Amino acid sequence: MATTLSTTRTLPSVRTQALATAAAVVGAVAIPQIFHVVGAVSGLGTGLGEAFLPMHLPILLVGLLAGPYAGAVAGALGPLASFALSGMPGAAMVPFMVVELASYGLFAGLLRGTSMPTIGKVLLAQIGGRLVRAVAILVGVYAFGSTVAVATIWTSIAAGLPGLILQWGLVPLIMFWVNHRSAKE
Repeated sequence: MATTLSTTRTLPSVRTQALATAAAVVGAVAIPQIFHVVGAVSGLGTGLGEAFLPMHLPILLVGLLAGPYAGAVAGALGPLASFALSGMPGAAMVPFMVVELASYGLFAGLLRGTSMPTIGKVLLAQIGGRLVRAVAILVGVYAFGSTVAVATIWTSIAAGLPGLILQWGLVPLIMFWVNHRSAKE
């Protein structure tokens, strides 16, 4: 039995959404670890993860494939699970990444049923997620006296530009492959 949103096509069953969420959380923990290992071996440290934003990929995909609920939940749980299991991202960044990735998943899921090209959906989800993160950082800095500087907003965008570009290529490619496979069935 599938549920629907008024502005999108039919969502997968709750069971499918739950399985997709779990898979995205596993991906959000495992994929960054691969980047961190390669970074450690190559001497780049955590720079590869910061540049290529590997945690974002499964969150965008689960939103586009399973909808806004799965995307938002996976986006919130991914950084928490990663921190609990690996200590990454750093404790100061976890709340901001939870907010950003939950927003990515939510926005990607809300755009799921629109007729725009996947690259447009990815761009809008990226912009929405980055704007929500910027607001969270500003709130953290000004309301709660956080040690995260406002410059972090611009620094994270610049540092993550290769990852944003990677998402522009990989997410539409994966979505094309998934849609092509499901059309054959």
